[in-house]
Amino acid sequence: NKDLQERGIQFLMDTEGNVLYDIDKVTSDDIVIIPAFGTTLEIEEKLASKGIEVNKYNTTCPFVERVWKKSEKLGVEEFTIIIHGKHRHEETRATFSHSKANAPSVIIKDMDDAQKLAAIIKGELTSDDFYKLFENRYSEGFDPEKHLNRIGVVNQTTMLATETQEIAEFLKQVITEKYGEANYKNHFADTRDTLCYATNDNQDATYGLLNQDADIAIVVGGYNSSNTSHLVELLERKFPTYFICNEHEIKSNEEIHHFNYKEKKHLVTKDFLPKKDKPTIILTSGASCPDAVVERVLHKLLDFYKAQKSVEDVLKEIQTTYAI
Repeated sequence: NKDLQERGIQFLMDTEGNVLYDIDKVTSDDIVIIPAFGTTLEIEEKLASKGIEVNKYNTTCPFVERVWKKSEKLGVEEFTIIIHGKHRHEETRATFSHSKANAPSVIIKDMDDAQKLAAIIKGELTSDDFYKLFENRYSEGFDPEKHLNRIGVVNQTTMLATETQEIAEFLKQVITEKYGEANYKNHFADTRDTLCYATNDNQDATYGLLNQDADIAIVVGGYNSSNTSHLVELLERKFPTYFICNEHEIKSNEEIHHFNYKEKKHLVTKDFLPKKDKPTIILTSGASCPDAVVERVLHKLLDFYKAQKSVEDVLKEIQTTYAI
């Protein structure tokens, strides 16, 4: 995004929908690019009314569009759509806009929200409780007593796949307990996970790293990136983990500036590198982090170890060993 801005591209809004440039000032002479997360039907209609060809520069990720198509299919089959996502995230806002056009929809953030929804399904909480607990996260005219009898789960594609699956299995069990094993398929749509392959590959690789021994982990990516923060969440279960956006956050071999994604604040840690000649450092990144940024972080770290082999030499060794 920073690179695009340096090239003169202006953003209409930030990732949470806050206006950065008044869309009413956009004219038919302007080029408007729909980002990978997509946009809402309301914004599409507004742009179209100004004579802007939305589809001409639409870069919406096909995996996001797959979620929208699945939501549409669920709506046709008269299922209510449960969206696992962060309701302020631009992708979830776009998905909600599309899903509510086809079916009653509600957004849940995590297992805690799923448990609250389950209590409503089981009659332990009332409709009034639902409206309070999920304020601004359900479609207009949503009736908990009627619309939670048939449900299907989709997700924001950058959420943790394991968490989406856990939520889906939990709600499936709740529905089964209420309607019986023989009837649950009439009330619960078994939907495959809708996580994008890039995010899924990164998460699978990170689970593999958890089986390794390492001194520290460094995760590179945007501080507002949902999928990157999930990688940090996984790695910090086992390793001292530092979330940085680029190589400039590594000030020296004794100081790193990093981000606490839970509290949304920047931290400074001294003596972050282990005091040994050959430390084991895990280095990974978010799905949309440019390779060049990761490489610059790698080289910054290597510069602290003067006896290191060059990247070119290591690549040759790998090619020789594995006959690549």
